[in-house]
Amino acid sequence: MKNTIAARIADFLKNFPPFDLLQQEQLYTLASEVKVVYVEKGRSIFKAGEEQHQYFYVVNKGAVSVLKPQNDIFETIDKCDEGDIFGLRPLFAKENYLLETLAVEESILYGIPIDIFKPIAENHPRVREFLLQSFASNTRNPYASGDKGKLLTSTPPVVAAQNLFELQPAPITRKVITISPATTVQKAAQKMKSRMVGSLVVVEDNIPVGIVTDENFRDLVANGMALEAVPVSEIMSSPVICYSKGITISQAQLTMMKHGIDHICITEDGTPNSEVIGILSAHNIMLSEGNNPSILMKAIQRSNSTNELKKIRNKITLLLRGYLESNIPLNLISKIIFELNDASIKRIVERCIKKMPAPPPAEFAWLSLGSQGRKEQLLQTDQDNAIIFDDVAPEHHAATKAYFLELAKKVNKRLSIIGYEYCPVNTMAKNEQWCKSLSEWKEQVALWITNAGNDELLLSSIFFDFDISYGNVKLSNALSDHIFELTRNNKRFTSALAAVTLRNPPPLGFFRQFVVEHDGENKDTFDIKKRAITPLTDAGRLLILSHEVKNLSNTSERFDKLTQLEPSNRELYLACSFASKALLKFRTKQGIKERNNGRFIKLEELSKEEKMKLKRCFRSLKEVQDLVKIRFEISGYHV
Repeated sequence: MKNTIAARIADFLKNFPPFDLLQQEQLYTLASEVKVVYVEKGRSIFKAGEEQHQYFYVVNKGAVSVLKPQNDIFETIDKCDEGDIFGLRPLFAKENYLLETLAVEESILYGIPIDIFKPIAENHPRVREFLLQSFASNTRNPYASGDKGKLLTSTPPVVAAQNLFELQPAPITRKVITISPATTVQKAAQKMKSRMVGSLVVVEDNIPVGIVTDENFRDLVANGMALEAVPVSEIMSSPVICYSKGITISQAQLTMMKHGIDHICITEDGTPNSEVIGILSAHNIMLSEGNNPSILMKAIQRSNSTNELKKIRNKITLLLRGYLESNIPLNLISKIIFELNDASIKRIVERCIKKMPAPPPAEFAWLSLGSQGRKEQLLQTDQDNAIIFDDVAPEHHAATKAYFLELAKKVNKRLSIIGYEYCPVNTMAKNEQWCKSLSEWKEQVALWITNAGNDELLLSSIFFDFDISYGNVKLSNALSDHIFELTRNNKRFTSALAAVTLRNPPPLGFFRQFVVEHDGENKDTFDIKKRAITPLTDAGRLLILSHEVKNLSNTSERFDKLTQLEPSNRELYLACSFASKALLKFRTKQGIKERNNGRFIKLEELSKEEKMKLKRCFRSLKEVQDLVKIRFEISGYHV
């Protein structure tokens, strides 16, 4: 006779991943072993530090909060409701829980037995992949239709953030503590305690032959064996599972799950036949989860202080470093970092509005200008921003502007605290020149475009690269439409803009040497922004503007679009697209290395290969500037 309770459980589970991937017979067998758990509101399911349960859980009814303990305060990092899974740690790691769970409503849970489910997961790649992604990202349902492929539910699909997290290099411990096979268990335990490590690598001639962990010692004690007489060769895990230092988080997790281990040995060539250079533990992988973009996005959205955001910003830098080390394509990196930057700005604006004495007196838009507007701000450089507010009655204009200037002052200050320095030329919304009504902005840009001197061209070009970070997009679109109307068929303006585009020729002097700064605090360094990145950015902006293409501000994407618009110049534009990404990546790596904005490069520290790569980028810059010079009939490289 069929078990009606198991049938009801199976009918419920089949509607949710990863159980919807199982065959009906598998699902029914599993459901027959499920434990039904009733939890009162306010009761904990498991606590941080508690020993693992024999189950992970699915919410049948009610809601469960997942909490992270931090300095005696519990931060809610997720809320699980019907069909969501949580408590996966026993499936992947043999250690106590790191998080805490609390029923925020009267709840019924299904406890899925680990010992029965684990063989199913190991033999079902899609189930295993789902659970790994869910566990690695602390995301209860990484395939949820509402959030799939998104960092923000309110933004268009970008990339699967969890996948990029898993492609990061696994966090390897370089200081490996080794012992010989003849070392007694007692001496090994003493060494492990004195060095405060959880594992030792057993080596012969520095070649790994086994691994011992504190779990091995606990098993011996439980069995009553004499520790002083037993050599570690009798209890060690062998043969050793080895990888080279390029192993990713995803590879490490799958390997540990497949072999039922918590440690991987890192060797020179990735085999047990070469020297040990590191150790990788499941615990270290768990600690690295805080740098997952999905987790960082949640932390940004829930942050309640500027100092919290500052700490999150430091984690974003670690995330960026991991992406660069893994050679993730720069266009994907840029999109992820842009979303995290943009969310940080949005959160600051939201919190500052709450600190104002009253709600905004009119609709407004907070614009990010410059590199953030182009989705190219990987490092924390100085801030460039502006405010557009809706037109109000003349008698209310002064008070409305005063309100937004005060708001901008608060926002600019907090952006500075989290790492975005004040703009040296004061291109910030707290400056009344950059905080205007829509009508005022239309008048201002019309003045800049009709009086196209060098300064006016620089100021007007800023508004071809902006992006709205907060507020009413209709205001920014209205301004954008107005600008394009003013520049349409305006040959005088485009010619003047072309001349400015050529103000910085390719940065190579006589005998193909780099042009460096001749004085000041950055004397003898190469200014990669001024002499390479900005000229290429200017050229891309001018050329895409000449085709009247709107809403495309990223430099490499502009050149990619130009390959479609001008097939005859396809090879040149592809080279420029590559050069723009290569220069940005080069600057970012230098900035991370030197812990600054990466703008000024010490040439003596570059390898010959790095110099050659830069020079190839300069060749593309020269060719596109030659094209601009001919097309817009500019007689020289200088205005």
